[in-house]
Amino acid sequence: MKKIVMSISVLALLMTSCVSKKKFVDLEKKNKEVQDLLNSTTVKLNNCLTEKTAITSQLDYLKKNNSDLINNSKELTVLTTKGAQNLEKSLESLKEKDLKITRLQDALTKKDSVTLALVTSLKKEVGLNDPDININVEKGVVFISIADNLLFKSGSYEVSDGAKNVLAKVAKVINSKPDFECMVEGHTDNVPIKNNVLLDNWDLSVKRSTSIVRVLQNDLGVDPKQLIPAGRSSYIPLVSNDSPENRAKNRRTKIIILPKIDQFYEMIEKEMKTLKTAK
Repeated sequence: MKKIVMSISVLALLMTSCVSKKKFVDLEKKNKEVQDLLNSTTVKLNNCLTEKTAITSQLDYLKKNNSDLINNSKELTVLTTKGAQNLEKSLESLKEKDLKITRLQDALTKKDSVTLALVTSLKKEVGLNDPDININVEKGVVFISIADNLLFKSGSYEVSDGAKNVLAKVAKVINSKPDFECMVEGHTDNVPIKNNVLLDNWDLSVKRSTSIVRVLQNDLGVDPKQLIPAGRSSYIPLVSNDSPENRAKNRRTKIIILPKIDQFYEMIEKEMKTLKTAK
């Protein structure tokens, strides 16, 4: 009887206080020892205890889950804020890139328009029928290539009178474009030359270039600030110097028309570098 009273006391104590799982297990073991004595009361008590444990466990889970949800909500709020900021920055970056691309396209269109207008003007002035005069666009630059038999006598750098007719047409275009520069390049074949006046083909190519520049300036009124003489000797041939005909093709003077749009080129280079860096 004393054991029954003791078990009931233990059970009452268990119902009125929070016990640890280990203590509950110990009590449950003790309770099983007097299970036969408690009968239905013990069964009901065990059911109540089991239900309490389940509810307690569920309550702990809900508390933990609620805490996790609160933390996740805070993290999501931070992530959402950062995501919105990143999205806004991405949109601004895309707008800037679109603007840069548009500016580049406009600049390239302007450059192409200037080049086309220049070629048309030169062809109109110089004409198209002379096989010794070639007007073309090379790497975005307009140039006129004139065979030396129109400009000079063999081995000479004195401009012929007939050449001035051709140069006058070129000068007309240059004078109408004060924002353009004109580079005159002298080219020779690879046959060595040396006399009392000329040292070598370098000397000949440069002297021919400066002779044409002087005609453009002194006789045809081109602003000297627009003129750039240059000599290339025999080092940029059009064809191999293996025949008289080919050597004649390589002896030429190249007049390159350069729009003074340094800022334009600088802008393109700067924008292209910016785009590459952004990628």
